[in-house]
Amino acid sequence: MSKLTKNQKLALSKVEAGKTYTLKEASALVKEISTVKFDASVDIDVRLGVDPRKANQMVRGVVSLPHGTGKQVRVLALVTPDQEAAAKEAGADHVGLDEYIDKIKGGWTDIDVIITQPAIMGKIGALGRVLGPRGLMPNPKSGTVTNDVATAVKEVKQGKIDFKVDKAGIVHTSVGKVSFTPDQIRDNAKEFVNTLIKLKPTAAKGTYIKSIFLSSTMSPGLKIEPKSVDEI
Repeated sequence: MSKLTKNQKLALSKVEAGKTYTLKEASALVKEISTVKFDASVDIDVRLGVDPRKANQMVRGVVSLPHGTGKQVRVLALVTPDQEAAAKEAGADHVGLDEYIDKIKGGWTDIDVIITQPAIMGKIGALGRVLGPRGLMPNPKSGTVTNDVATAVKEVKQGKIDFKVDKAGIVHTSVGKVSFTPDQIRDNAKEFVNTLIKLKPTAAKGTYIKSIFLSSTMSPGLKIEPKSVDEI
């Protein structure tokens, strides 16, 4: 095991072992304990009281973060020619159809999100082996299959993300960057958690939000008191 650097030791000294923080406290502290030299992501992990193996307890949805993610999201709009101008104006990085389908068949996946129209899904279905494992397959539930492509592109560029509970019952996503203010981190995290609460399956019994942790890239996780999410 490698030795801790001076900065890592300093960061760890600011975290009280076993302490549960309020979201407000954690949103400020997560900035202080980041030791990497780049603008690290701020991540949130929420363990839910659900059994993802059961279809009626699957938690999946989308959320528009008030302050965005801080990431430059590369968007490919696979659209018919009459929609190309609107998609470009909305901010799509790549716009087209058959030429990009051929590129993807050849292994090109230098994108973060694909947005398309319902009428085109028949063509895209054949790309499942390439896009599926990378989480790039467009899906109506995430808003990436729509007739209003321009609006979908704008929302993704402004910080709309989709999420899904994993096999362990945990939902993980980024809610900003270390360069964000504590209030921006807190607002984004609050929006995300409250969206999860709205999506609580009726079949889920007992405690729904079991634990919440906030961390930055390579930093220790900060345990958050769930009830503090809506505190002023």
